[in-house]
Formats: sequence, C-alpha cells, structure tokens
Amino acid sequence: MKFKTTIILFAVFLILLAFVLFFEYKGMSEKDEGEKLLALSSDDVQKITFKKEYETIIFQKGEDGEWLITEPLEAKADKYEVDRLADDFSNLRIERVVEEEPEELEKYGIPQKEISLWFKDKDEPVKILIGMENPLGNTFFAKRDDETRVVLIPSHLKSLMEKNLFDFREKNIFKFEADDVKNVKLRAKKTLWLASKKGEEWFFRNPVNALAKTSKIDDILSSLSNLKAKEFVSEEKKKDDVKKYGLDRPEYEITLGMPLANQEVIFSLHKEEDKLYATTSLSTKIVETEDTLLTDLEKEAEELREKKVASFYSWEANRLHLKKGEIDWIVAKDEEDNWHFESPLKEEADRSKIQTFIRKIESLEATEFIDPPLSLNLKEYGLDNPQAEVKIWIEENEDEENAKEITVLIGSEDKESKKVVVKNAQFDYLFRMDSAFLEEFPKDIKDWKPEEEEEKEEKKEKERP
Repeated sequence: MKFKTTIILFAVFLILLAFVLFFEYKGMSEKDEGEKLLALSSDDVQKITFKKEYETIIFQKGEDGEWLITEPLEAKADKYEVDRLADDFSNLRIERVVEEEPEELEKYGIPQKEISLWFKDKDEPVKILIGMENPLGNTFFAKRDDETRVVLIPSHLKSLMEKNLFDFREKNIFKFEADDVKNVKLRAKKTLWLASKKGEEWFFRNPVNALAKTSKIDDILSSLSNLKAKEFVSEEKKKDDVKKYGLDRPEYEITLGMPLANQEVIFSLHKEEDKLYATTSLSTKIVETEDTLLTDLEKEAEELREKKVASFYSWEANRLHLKKGEIDWIVAKDEEDNWHFESPLKEEADRSKIQTFIRKIESLEATEFIDPPLSLNLKEYGLDNPQAEVKIWIEENEDEENAKEITVLIGSEDKESKKVVVKNAQFDYLFRMDSAFLEEFPKDIKDWKPEEEEEKEEKKEKERP
C-alpha cells in the first residue's frame, strides 16, 4: 500500500514540475522576445561608428551595399564582419536590467566602448554605450545614450567588440572570378609559361603547345583570387616602398588577361626571409601574405600538363568506332543506355564490356611526352599505319552535330620495354605509356556480345569452389 502511495505522489510531483517548467519557459521566452535594447532592421543601417579607447572606426555603406571604412583611413571593409556588427547591435537582446536610474555610471565602466548606428530615414544615430565585463556571467554592462537604465548584454558580443581596424578591413588583394580569366602568363624563379583557355580547357602556348591539367591552372587562379593580407605594409605603394619590399624586381609575376572585362592585372610577389610581400597593378597597397601558393607557382609547365590521352567522362560516351586488324566495328548507345552494334551487323552488344573498354581509354595516362619536332616522325612509332584506332563520340548536349569526337591512334608496341606510343588526333605531340591496356582489346566479335545463358551457367560452375 505504501509503495502504491509513493508511486502516486511521485506522478503528482512530475505533473506539477512539468507545469512549473512550462510556465517558467513560457515566461522566459516572452521575456526574451520583449526585452530588447534595440530592435530595428540591420538592412537599414547606413553608417556605423565604433569608438574604443585607442581608436575610432567609421563605416559607411555604399550604394552597391558594400561597406567602406572612412576613418581612420579610406579602405574597403570586410562585408561579413561589418554586417555582423550591424546585425548584432541593431537587434540587441537584454540579458537583465541592472539598474533603472543609476546615480553613477563609472562603477559599470560606462563608457569603455561606444557604437553608434545611423538608420535610413533617421536624422540622429542610436548610440549604445558599453562598459566593463560582468565577471559573474561574462556579460557586459551597457546602456542606450537616450535611456537611463543600465542593462547586461550577451557575452557572445565579446569577440566582435575586441576586433580592431585590421580585423574589419577587406583583406583580398584583388578578388576576381576565375572563369573570367582567359590568359595566364607566369614567371617565377626558374619557370616561365603562358597558357590560354579554349572552352573549358587550358592550353599551354609556351614553352610547349600542349593541353594543361585544367584543375591545376584553376587551383592557381583560385589561390590568387583568395590571396589575403596578413598585414598592410604600405597604403600608397610609393616608389621607395616598392623597392623596399623587393617588388621592383619581384621573384614571381603572374599576368591575368580578362578580355570580356577588357582588363589585365599583374600580381607581383617577392619573398624576403620568411615573409611574402605582394601587390597588383590595380592596387595602391603592398601587403604581407601567406606563402602557401608558391609551391604551385614554382612548378614548370611539364608538371602541369594533362597526362591523360583523352579528357572525357566515360558515361557521356554514346558512340564508338574500333578498328584493329580485321576488326572494324561501330557500336552506339540508345536512350536506355543499352549498346548495340551498328556495323558490321545490327544486334545487341554487351553494355558492361563496352563501358569497361571505354573506361580503360578514359584512364590512359602518359609516362612520358614526345613533343615536336620528334613526334613528327610518325613512322618511327608505328603511327603512320597504327595497329589500332579508337573513335569515341561524347554527347556534350542534345545537338548531335556538336558532339565531341575523340580519336586515339595506337602505334606499334615495343615488346622489350612493354611500352607503346599513342596519339590523340587533336594534338601534335605523342604519349608514351605502358602497353598492358592492349590486352583489353576484343579479339572477336563475340567478346562484345552478351553472354548466352548456357555460357553464364558454365562460368558460374567454374567459379564455384
């Protein structure tokens, strides 16, 4: 009986506890929603003054919505950081009201900092005075200049209020879209190359005419576009400053051509001891920046070349023509991704085997390049009368007339070295590679036909332990 009574009392306790917690939570929520020191839209903030003991920073929003620093110098501001400042202080929650009408503000350290917000269509700013940190809750004492009460504001504002002028500055040296760049000229310590973009691919024009590995060129452009200042060492880039930081004769110089914008920009970088200094032809500033991109800038064109014989995605292939000895076959893919012979006969082909073969062609990579004038002697490599020819059509869009055609010619095999020279008809140069892939070529038309049910069963029987 006592046990049953205990259970009932415990259940009543839980109900009462839930009741109390519900209304306490509801009250706190209502309080959180209602208790604001300032509740306006940050989108309407046009100007901010951030005054600290040792500096005053003034931000002004331009017509394009970008923030500028106007004091103590003129510079672009970091939009993300200034937007945070506007967001956090235009909609400022109160943790607790400390005193409605304090006799003195000094005991709260008010004001140690001062933030003034100018809102659209308002003549006067809203000024927030911030005092010392409350050691009991890591919150801050604060008050509005047009109110008497002292309140506590949230502790998460601490990191924002401790930021200095450098933290609020735009640190990108020259932000640009990598897709807009069509020409790159790079000069480093022992490196000099020139590349241009055709469609989605990058091609070297000097010191060799060859396809570049597009991802590596894009990585260089991305690194340059995201190059950030660790320190602004010169605001006006005077002649003496250029010489002082070695930028009159920079170790690295990268010229980017953006024809659509009718613009050319030159990045100049120079490393002195453990510091890398940088500027651009379109910047008035010299900065110290990270040196992580130097590894890529020092790579020669040979290291940045595309090693793949043919750059394509195997799943986009929709037609294949294979010639090797007596073999002269054409296979095509239908709308359901099934493959069929078009020549020498019209019948079903084995989808898996053909896709495996196309993936093998897709994965072919050079171990060595043979560049003109050496590669002009095709007979030397058996390419005047190649042992095999593979044509693959890539469906880049729905218009079959614009389908990309890839032709790969395979020369004679060097049995001793187990190497073979291959040519992509698109290029003047050749690729030398291991010849093991030749084993993947079919020897008879049945090799690409679907297996009969009896053959499948026989194969399964042989595979069984």
